[in-house]
Amino acid sequence: MKKRSRFLQVPIAPFTVDPDVKADELLEKMERISFQGRSLGIAHRVWQKMLADDVTIFMGMAGALSAGGLRMVVAYLIEHRYIDCLVSTGANLYHDLHETRGRHHYLGSAHVNDAALADDRIDRVYDTYASEEEFCDNDVWIGDFVATLDQRPYTSREFLNRLGSHLWKETQQDGILTAAFRAGVPIFCPAIADSSIGMGLSQGRHKRAGSGHIDVIGDIVESANLVIRRPRTATVVLGGGTPKNFINQASVQAEFFSPAVGGHRYALQIVTDVPHFGGASGSTLEEAQSWGKLATDADSRHRTCSQFIGGRSEAQSAEYRSERARDADRRQARLGRRFSGE
Repeated sequence: MKKRSRFLQVPIAPFTVDPDVKADELLEKMERISFQGRSLGIAHRVWQKMLADDVTIFMGMAGALSAGGLRMVVAYLIEHRYIDCLVSTGANLYHDLHETRGRHHYLGSAHVNDAALADDRIDRVYDTYASEEEFCDNDVWIGDFVATLDQRPYTSREFLNRLGSHLWKETQQDGILTAAFRAGVPIFCPAIADSSIGMGLSQGRHKRAGSGHIDVIGDIVESANLVIRRPRTATVVLGGGTPKNFINQASVQAEFFSPAVGGHRYALQIVTDVPHFGGASGSTLEEAQSWGKLATDADSRHRTCSQFIGGRSEAQSAEYRSERARDADRRQARLGRRFSGE
């Protein structure tokens, strides 16, 4: 009999239905099936390694996660300190603020007369609707708050901390911004001008000249300092975009000041983009190694799917690693308490 090929070692294990299986057990089973199902299972294993290790976890958040109903998943990860720093698009934070203020997004349709929506002042995010009038009210609310701040530059992290504090005092409602304020987790928004939060900042400046100055270069300094203080880092990217590169460049900038830093030790990315068009969102984790953004021996996994599927699966599995939440104070002390009390 011909010798079995060295390539035929581990057989596929047919996926069976078990109504009592837990989320982490289901994801472990998916490591023995194929294609993107296996990728999700391996991504779950890398996520579990992150949680068990003494690393600082950065999360990148792009795409319409907040508008689409996943904002409280991210808030949960922040509240329970499964992540140590969030980097987000302005849109996700704005839509979080919208719902924290008691407003809603609504089930809609991707196949609709958009002219009719415009006549009714309804904004559409694919199959989801929201009120333009409520958005305008948010802009005014943000502008009024901005006009009360000291007229000096703020990093996006510093401004969003103050915005989360103000939002919590007014609403006492859970959300991404309020959870980050209460847990002492920094949020960076490197492209804050490209959002309705940026429009609110603009209205604040219109109301009171000299207001609304965001120091985005200061964001680079602060994020690099986080890496310098805690060189063992990990990254979870949902949706690519600006947050993905901002997190990765933090390790590169940190290495400029402290050559021993190296790249992220663990990395996950769940994106819908593909690498062969050359865009940063779809670029592979292996490509990031060439830039020094990711350690060459890092444990990593790239998964191409909707972050609405992958992100929710990883969050469900996090509850079985509660020891990380218990270690939150220790990690915050090692990060330094520079950001506390703002």
